[in-house]
Amino acid sequence: MFKLFKKLGKKQLIYALICVAFISLNVYLELKIPDYMSKITVLVQTEGSKMADILKEGGYMLLCALGSLVASFVVGYFASIVASYFGKITRKNIFEKVGNFGTEEIKQFSTSSLITRTTNDVNQVQMLIAMGLQAMVKAPIMATWAIIKISGKNSAWSIATAIGVVILLITISIIMTLVFPKFKIVQKLTDNLNRITRENLTGIRVIRAFNAESYQQKKFESANEELKNLQLFNQRTMGFLSPVMSLVSSGLSLSIYFIGATLINEANMMDKLSLFGDMVVFSSYAMQVIMSFMMLIMIFIMFPRASISARRILEVLETEEKIKDGDLIEGKEKGTVEFKNVSFKYPDAEEYILENISFKANKGETIAFIGSTGSGKSTLINLIPRFYDVTEGEVLVDGINVKDYKIESLNNIIGYIPQKAVMFSGTVSENVSYGEKSGCKPTKKKIKEAIEIAEGKEFVEKMEGTYDAQIARGGTNISGGQKQRLAIARAIARDPEIYIFDDSFSALDYKTDFILRKNLKQYTKDATNLIVAQRIGTIKEADKIYVLDNGKVVGAGTHKDLLKTCDIYKEIALSQLGEEEI
Repeated sequence: MFKLFKKLGKKQLIYALICVAFISLNVYLELKIPDYMSKITVLVQTEGSKMADILKEGGYMLLCALGSLVASFVVGYFASIVASYFGKITRKNIFEKVGNFGTEEIKQFSTSSLITRTTNDVNQVQMLIAMGLQAMVKAPIMATWAIIKISGKNSAWSIATAIGVVILLITISIIMTLVFPKFKIVQKLTDNLNRITRENLTGIRVIRAFNAESYQQKKFESANEELKNLQLFNQRTMGFLSPVMSLVSSGLSLSIYFIGATLINEANMMDKLSLFGDMVVFSSYAMQVIMSFMMLIMIFIMFPRASISARRILEVLETEEKIKDGDLIEGKEKGTVEFKNVSFKYPDAEEYILENISFKANKGETIAFIGSTGSGKSTLINLIPRFYDVTEGEVLVDGINVKDYKIESLNNIIGYIPQKAVMFSGTVSENVSYGEKSGCKPTKKKIKEAIEIAEGKEFVEKMEGTYDAQIARGGTNISGGQKQRLAIARAIARDPEIYIFDDSFSALDYKTDFILRKNLKQYTKDATNLIVAQRIGTIKEADKIYVLDNGKVVGAGTHKDLLKTCDIYKEIALSQLGEEEI
């Protein structure tokens, strides 16, 4: 947890030190009160005491109480600032870290878990700082100071206080041993509940279409019940602390006064007054010791879960990124992509997904990849923007190994259209102009041009607000084909050297597909186009087509060449077009 505190800035550390200073002042003033109480007790019992002296000591006592109150307010104010800043910077660090993760690191954590770690886990630690900073510092100081004050007063009273403290420590140790391991499970169950809720919201249409509401409800109730039962166990176990604290507190007070009454009864008249004053002071300080432990109890209740949350946050922040940034910002050539004996297998996998792939795409060429599902087409194309790094061989862009590029510079060269079109909440224009290239965003004119080329002008101008029409998160208020056209427009608006279309035309009807590819051919004639497709019609005009099967290139050539030389390609063509159409 202390590793997380290192993330605080100098200003916040100063605030934390101010908290410590005022906590020490608060403790000092609170521990002075019993001293004045003892003096007032003696003055009241002493014949000939003046009211002015009693009022004087009472005034000091009141000033200490008032000073303690002010110090508590100051501590609370600065502790809240430190906690809020901690929450802000930790969430920022997690967000930035996850944003820099490669696909391999993302798969180590589920989406629901990352959301929980960014929100719930950060809140747990933030709450500990806000509520616990005062208690964590105050309790040890107060307990130590109070013990020093009462040490040597009376051995019987000291033994009674020690027994009370030992009972508390044993109780806390037993409860912590039982509860601490459970909090890790609680966070995992929270992840699971988050996952089921997200699944339910994402797949609401499918759930309704298949009348699976009761199934999803049972699934949620099962996860919810499991979390509830574990939380009940934790809370019930923690519930034992309160009665034990009350028992020890009341028992200690009773013991001190019982021992004091016995000692006063046996003492002579001269010592009775002194013993009475010592008993009052000792009782006050003993209660301060117990109060210190009561404050620590609050920390012990919050600490286990906050500690688990801190570990989960650090798991994300300390995950090493496999995709390292290079140094180069530009290549030797323009618009070229080359694979040199590339083989690839996923981390921890035994079998290769791609084996010995070699090809070169030159500026202005259109290179296509086709094959059955699972043949490795998307995996091959995803090696270019470095979603993964190759296991063997090299991937070159503009004559430079992609590993040597700064990732930002590599992304500026490439216009990537993923298999699943991703839309963000915002307007049509904001989605098309998403991101920056060399610190610049596309102009409004460029956005409209890109949408027109992507065959999106007609449906966009029919939307309410046209180019400023709102797109829901995930693009749920537009069709799959419309999302694909906006995703293509997003890439066009960047004017990249290399376009990567990862099955980006699958949701389009044949007419729109044909017109869009015609527009692209004209607009991107000076750029390199790499297309992954399932349809023969989408790629038959490509300069070169590579046929993949089980991660290997089994055919390469034009559409006409492959119909003669590659049986797999011919089978795909026959299944889609028929012999006469071919």
